[in-house]
Amino acid sequence: MDFHDAQTAATRYVDQLFVHFQKLPGSAILLRYVKSSYQNDPVRSAFELFLFLFFVRYLLAPKYSTQKQNYVALSEEEVDELVDDWTPEPLVAHESPFEAAENEKRPVIVGPTGPKSKLSNGRTVTNLASYNFYNFVANETLKEKAIQTLRTYGVGPCGPPGFYGTQDVHMKTEADIASFLGTPACIVYAQAFSTISSVIPAFSKRGDLIIADKAINFASRKGIQISRSTVRWFEHNDMDDLERVLHRVTKEQARKPLTRRFIVTEGMFENIGDIVNLPKLIELKLRYKFRLILDETWSFGVLGRTGRGVTEQQNVDAAEIDMIVGSLAGPLCAGGGFCAGSDEIVEHQRISAAAYTFSAALPAMLATTASETLGLLQTNVDYLTTLRENIKTMRAQLDPRSDWIYCSSAVENPVMLLVLKPEVIKSKGMTTADQERLLQDVVDETLANGVLITRLKAMPTALNAAPKDIGWQLLPALKVCVTTGLSRKEIEKAGITIRHAITKVISKRK
Repeated sequence: MDFHDAQTAATRYVDQLFVHFQKLPGSAILLRYVKSSYQNDPVRSAFELFLFLFFVRYLLAPKYSTQKQNYVALSEEEVDELVDDWTPEPLVAHESPFEAAENEKRPVIVGPTGPKSKLSNGRTVTNLASYNFYNFVANETLKEKAIQTLRTYGVGPCGPPGFYGTQDVHMKTEADIASFLGTPACIVYAQAFSTISSVIPAFSKRGDLIIADKAINFASRKGIQISRSTVRWFEHNDMDDLERVLHRVTKEQARKPLTRRFIVTEGMFENIGDIVNLPKLIELKLRYKFRLILDETWSFGVLGRTGRGVTEQQNVDAAEIDMIVGSLAGPLCAGGGFCAGSDEIVEHQRISAAAYTFSAALPAMLATTASETLGLLQTNVDYLTTLRENIKTMRAQLDPRSDWIYCSSAVENPVMLLVLKPEVIKSKGMTTADQERLLQDVVDETLANGVLITRLKAMPTALNAAPKDIGWQLLPALKVCVTTGLSRKEIEKAGITIRHAITKVISKRK
């Protein structure tokens, strides 16, 4: 058979196949689809033919077991021996004798928390250990509003915001905070602690760069850890050292692929009490082209003429800051947290922030309370004026008059951190543990005289942590929280009680 005969036979065979194909049900529809879809697109025809052949090959491929054992088989005796030899590590460190003694003597408040609180032993004490700065917990208008919201919306939304947890009160609270701060948008979280620890990893990932203050709070540190970004630290609130670090890392990154770069710091520091130099920070951020994440958990509702935070206090436009993170608990006596910024910043978090996506939304009662307390701060500046007068009164009884301690907090900070003076520590040869025990004795002595204060407490060091992983350590300190719920005379009396307790306890130490 020559080539011409073979071609004729092949053509005849194809024609016979086509005739048989036309007898199949639906063949005419398939032919019309192929002619109309592929008459001018041979590439698409070839691609779909490839996908069809791949699908057929996948269906005809031999099955394989995912349960195939690829490990060494052990006898029951060997398994038992390994189990007997294994000792699990504890989930937390064992309680020390000091911690056990502290927990045994820990005061328990019965009933509502306020400037005057009743303890389980029946005593009523002056409470300077809570963040009830404006005594909003005793505001009857807020109580009635909260009860009304509770009856309307129930206890909680029982769902994440992105599913069915968002309610109109949440949207109102977000709008109120954005308007209060002067930012385009805002997003509200259900927990204050998890706000900053979710915002950071929502934007900064592995390979990105974070420049952070050594004294930032524990929540910010957890956010940085979760992000798995490259971290560089600068000395606490030292803008010269920050500039040195920024210059160095910018030079190192010049020949590397472009990454996202952030500066993370606090407006008013939880562990020190001082305030950031925001204008200088903005200047460095713009010069070196970094984004700024500012945690205003402790400055929002406290600093500035109307409590807008460090931006208002230092006359900085909030739009200059990429992300402002704050808390609705504490001064506002509500709950949850927020992040304010541009529309793009906020919308990105609605699908990328773990605490927003995977947590139930903020209870409507707390959202309403936050909106109401913001309104009170805007319409009545007497709240902030009275608070600052009480802070000034308390400082006058402690910082300049005591030979043993000094206050590391800023003058406008209602959380006064009282640290032992370096010369006192040196003269008495005290270690950090000695200082903790001494300050706890001061807390106990103060409580015995009718004033409840507490200590600044750090998170315990992780088990088996290397020295380089421990990082910056805060100084042991007393924590005194000033409130407007007490008169000036009551503040003076409480300050004298604290100062005398400090003198009595430290004088006894040889």
